[in-house]
Amino acid sequence: MEDNEIIALYQSRDESAIKQTAAKYSGYLTKIALNVLGNFEDGEECVNDTYFKAWNTIPPNIPAVLKHYLGKITRELSIDRLRKKTSKKRGGTEYELSLDELGECAGAGDVSEHAELSELVEIIERFLRRCRDDERDMFVCRYYFCDSIREIAGYFGVNVSKVKNTLFRVRKELKKHLESEGYVI
Repeated sequence: MEDNEIIALYQSRDESAIKQTAAKYSGYLTKIALNVLGNFEDGEECVNDTYFKAWNTIPPNIPAVLKHYLGKITRELSIDRLRKKTSKKRGGTEYELSLDELGECAGAGDVSEHAELSELVEIIERFLRRCRDDERDMFVCRYYFCDSIREIAGYFGVNVSKVKNTLFRVRKELKKHLESEGYVI
C-alpha cells in the first residue's frame, strides 16, 4: 500500500492504518530501535509505541514522507527509553558508541544534551551540505541511524577501514567547523 493511502487511513481513523504501517515499515523501525537500544524486547515496545504515537498525531500532522516521520518517532522514543534505562551508565549500543565518537568533536560535556540544541543542529546541517555525498551518507548512517561500521561498509560496498577512515576525517572536519562557528570551547 502506498504511503498516501496509509495516511488517508489514519485521517479517516481506520484502525487498519496501524496494520498497514506495520506491514510496510516494521523492519525499518525495528532496526532503528535496535541500533539505539541493543535489546529486541525494548525495541519492539518502541516500535509499538511508534504506531500508537502515529495514531495520535496523524491528524493533525500530515507527514510529507511517512517513512521519515515514523523513523523520527521511533528514534526519539528509543533514545528516551535508553536514557531512562541507563541514566548515566555507558553501555555498548551503537547509539552510545556513536555518541562517544561525536563527543570527540563537540568537546566537553554530554553530546546527548548538545544534540537537542537547534543551534548545533543548524551548524551540523551546514557542515553536511558541504560534504561529499558518500561522506554525508556514511555520517548519517552512523550518527543518525546508529548503524554499525560493518553495516555501513556493506551498504557502500567498501571495506570497514574505509568507513572508519572516512568517518574519522569527517569528524575531524566537523570539529574544525564547530570551532570556526564558535561552538566548541
